[in-house]
Amino acid sequence: MELGLVGLGKMGNNMRERLRRAGHTVIGYDRNPEVSDTGSLADLVQRLAAPRLVWVMLPIQVVDQVIGELAELLSEGDLVIDGGNTKWTADARHAEQLSGKGIHFLDCGVSGGVWGLQNGYALMVGGAEADVARAQPVFDALKPSGDFGFVHAGEVGAGHFAKMVHNGIEYGLMQAYAEGWELLEAAGSVTNVPAVFNSWREGTVIRSWLLDLMVRALDDDPHLERIEGYAADSGEGRWTVNAAVDLGVPVPTMAAALFARFTSQQDDSPSMKMVAAMRNQFGGHPVKAEDGKH
Repeated sequence: MELGLVGLGKMGNNMRERLRRAGHTVIGYDRNPEVSDTGSLADLVQRLAAPRLVWVMLPIQVVDQVIGELAELLSEGDLVIDGGNTKWTADARHAEQLSGKGIHFLDCGVSGGVWGLQNGYALMVGGAEADVARAQPVFDALKPSGDFGFVHAGEVGAGHFAKMVHNGIEYGLMQAYAEGWELLEAAGSVTNVPAVFNSWREGTVIRSWLLDLMVRALDDDPHLERIEGYAADSGEGRWTVNAAVDLGVPVPTMAAALFARFTSQQDDSPSMKMVAAMRNQFGGHPVKAEDGKH
């Protein structure tokens, strides 16, 4: 297939490469000319043959603006996929805005971080069945090679809602691992904490990819002495807790993990060193502030 990809940051750039390796033609646009294939969004649209498919992979702060521009540039029958971490409540508005021009829309939650190029991305898609089927070759190229990693989650908004809940669960898992690490570090009788976590990677009920990444972080810095105990919240943790309040669903673990990140933004918390280390392993997030600034 041929598609445009808007946003070539840490994930978008790797997604372009994975799609190209699968044989798809990708024209990428980014404000950074060093990584962009074209000089403008308008030029990207002009270079795509109709009916066009444009994947948007951008921070939430600029999604509204770019989708507004695409609404003016694209034609009837074109398809826009929003693969960024957009709040799910914005998806219906974007779909309506584009449908007024006859342009189709899908929302897609994407997980995989900086490892997606190698391992594939978990994709959670919301929208019409026909639009999903049209973009399926793209989804197949991006997802892991096995039977799992892709789901048509439901109607417009369902993909981003599913990804939001995924990130809420991620918060809770990371916090549990981090608190366990702090407790083991505090116990004088445990003399090799990294080896304990490494031993849990096989045969235990808490083995996971996050645990593997945790061990990688400890291999780099056994006591996390080079990492500041600060972890930002991306927004999706807040949205998950807010949605749970709206729906009357108790999520105490996710809420506690979110508030722990708030605490880390005030104090240099030992357990948040590990949360910061894991975030760096899967997402390439900075692990140490410079000049006292976060």
